[in-house]
Amino acid sequence: MTVTLVLLSGILVAAGISCLVVALTRTTPRLDAALDRIGADGTNHTSSRDIGPAASRSERLGGFLYRVVPIPLTNGQRRALRLQDKPIAEFYADKAVMAIIGAVLPALAGGAFSYLTGHLSPIPAIAVVVGGVIGFFVPDLLLRRATTSAWTGAAEALLIYIDLVTLERLTNASATQALHNAAALSDAPLFVHIRTALERARLEQQSPYAELRRLSDQLKLPELADVADVMQLDETGAALSGTLRARVRELRDAHLTREQIKASAAAEGMTIYMTLPALIFGLIFLVAAMLRILVA
Repeated sequence: MTVTLVLLSGILVAAGISCLVVALTRTTPRLDAALDRIGADGTNHTSSRDIGPAASRSERLGGFLYRVVPIPLTNGQRRALRLQDKPIAEFYADKAVMAIIGAVLPALAGGAFSYLTGHLSPIPAIAVVVGGVIGFFVPDLLLRRATTSAWTGAAEALLIYIDLVTLERLTNASATQALHNAAALSDAPLFVHIRTALERARLEQQSPYAELRRLSDQLKLPELADVADVMQLDETGAALSGTLRARVRELRDAHLTREQIKASAAAEGMTIYMTLPALIFGLIFLVAAMLRILVA
């Protein structure tokens, strides 16, 4: 048994060292893959801008994991991270921390058990691997749970942004100035993304409406594209204040309808918890009667 454990430990250590060597070895990138990553649309998924600023050692570790881990982020995960204004480096840093915790806790428990009992077992080694893998995917589950609330917050922030744009238009600001001034009034994640898109369009000397539509497609917020369509009417000389107020009223009514549907679903889901006390009391009375019948 001891020889088997020693051989298993040696195999695991050798496999880990081999994986580290392969991961840390720099390889020459393929030219076609590099050209695909820096295509005409400018979507470079492994760029430093995509990873985000690495302000700490943990975030630098997260950026390194993002570059070497073969499991890519899905479009939904990227969208959820953007809605929360969370860099990919920070997300992968959370993955690294949770993987370390998931691997260390079974190791400590297995070491304590082996020390107290005096028997070696391969179960702690297997638990270390399983715990590390589970810990690596825990941030994905947390991100999925936070996606709904992040999208709701983004929708509410967009309604506020439209109100601010309407107020800017009432002060006789142009369409472009109204978009820029309204985006500069808050540091909410959606406002930051809108401000970045408008600044990119200004630096590229292009119309901001195309950038807003692109941001709307990336964040899956069609209401933002509606704002761009309404504001683009300024080029035709149309009055925008009344149109904006009507549009934000429609969007707010739709948002309230969705929230009422969610609240009704949550209330219906709570009915089972309301009936549990009645079932428990009913079982209390029935168990006494059934016991008396069975004993008789």
